[in-house]
Amino acid sequence: MQLGKVHLPCTRIHHAEIASVQISQGEYYFSGRYKDFFPEGERSFFVGKNLEEDMLKVAIYGKGGIGKSTVTSNLAAAFATMGKRVIQIGCDPKADSTINLLEGKPLRPVMNYMREEDEEPEKLEDISKEGFGGVLCIETGGPTPGLGCAGRGIIATFQLLEDLRLFETYKPDVVLYDVLGDVVCGGFAAPIREGYAEKVLIVTSGEKMALYAANNISSAVRNFEDRSYARVFGIVLNHRNVENEVQKVQAFSKESGIPIVGEIPRSDEIIRYEDQGQTVIEGNPESEISGRFYDLAKKLLESEE
Repeated sequence: MQLGKVHLPCTRIHHAEIASVQISQGEYYFSGRYKDFFPEGERSFFVGKNLEEDMLKVAIYGKGGIGKSTVTSNLAAAFATMGKRVIQIGCDPKADSTINLLEGKPLRPVMNYMREEDEEPEKLEDISKEGFGGVLCIETGGPTPGLGCAGRGIIATFQLLEDLRLFETYKPDVVLYDVLGDVVCGGFAAPIREGYAEKVLIVTSGEKMALYAANNISSAVRNFEDRSYARVFGIVLNHRNVENEVQKVQAFSKESGIPIVGEIPRSDEIIRYEDQGQTVIEGNPESEISGRFYDLAKKLLESEE
């Protein structure tokens, strides 16, 4: 039986017709048929090392404007300054997730590239850029406003990143997905539904619509838990200083059974550094606010031990 090599994330092997699986020293060998590579019949093929074993993969969800990008980019900066190789993927048509890792300069989104060049990128450098601390930044973007489906854009981007062998090439320690969570449709659920992320952080305040979105997100994640996909790791309370905010979020936490794993006080410091195109981690790593992000980063890393 001939041995072929196929470099794919192990979470995507459901596209193959698998007859048997053999695991040896962290490497996965499959006997079966993968029609895209071996259309003529059954072969053994090697999918590659189980990269997920050593990779922290987190999707950050929340209502639009709630501070997901602030939380995500500061977590990315925190992980990077802790010596981790980090990828941050913005999954929002606004394509502004990574801007504060790139000195305030917008990154050309993947969907824009394909629309404007009328072709798929041939290399990762066409659609990514290294930002603060070496964080590899990618933005999915979306369709032309008023046309198409942003969720489909996310799915198309993820498939493209697989084709470009993003994870095998960059070998990250941490992958962060910054995802719009107002509507958890199939596309926006792709990070959790397709196995790209293993943990979910829900960013919320005590505002009614933020909590409403948080509840929808937690329900969506639970729909996939039985399939061994992502699970909700916790709530990040991003304070807006509304009346009885802590009590409201604590009540949601108790009702949903999801712990509050981080609290970010409302701070002019965050706004000041973002106006300069920076995260607060970059601008003032010793500040109390930066400490909150470092604490959350450490909790996430410890959860992998």
